[in-house]
Amino acid sequence: MTAQDHREKTRAALALGSNVGDRRSHLRFAVEELGKRPEISVDRCSSIFISEAHVLDDTKAQDDYLNAVVIVETSLEPTELLTACLEIEKERGRTRSESVRWKSRTLDIDLLVFGRLRLDSVQLSIPHPRMADRRFVLEPLFEIAPDLKIPAPFEQTVQYLLDHCKDRAHVEWYSRMSQETRTE
Repeated sequence: MTAQDHREKTRAALALGSNVGDRRSHLRFAVEELGKRPEISVDRCSSIFISEAHVLDDTKAQDDYLNAVVIVETSLEPTELLTACLEIEKERGRTRSESVRWKSRTLDIDLLVFGRLRLDSVQLSIPHPRMADRRFVLEPLFEIAPDLKIPAPFEQTVQYLLDHCKDRAHVEWYSRMSQETRTE
């Protein structure tokens, strides 16, 4: 038995996104891979939503994103959960670039919330500092956890953040996540 086996489980929220290739398959892959790890159990998974890509410059238009949110319970520390997410992204062909931040991607997994933890480091900020400004994150999170209270600096529920979100980008329901990836 390892020290990790004795760790208390923490509830975390992860945002999933994809705008390259078989987007639904990439999202399903992420949920399945998260659930295969013994230190992570998928508790809830939102439907899939579609949104336009946020393009910050004139380089080129991007395809629309499919987005979802999963609630997991994990015995991992936040940085360990982040590492697991990055490994899953890489398995699906994601390459990260320090020079280009917002580019098309096969799979993106962002750690939104980790229990009541507030963390600001070079590697990781929790809660995700821009989540309240992203309708494509709040809509799927609202579907599965409207009353979840997001820790400081927000200290508000998901419903409140969505009601007050200044992002007016169009986000709409796209489809259900396939049943084999959902754990009830």
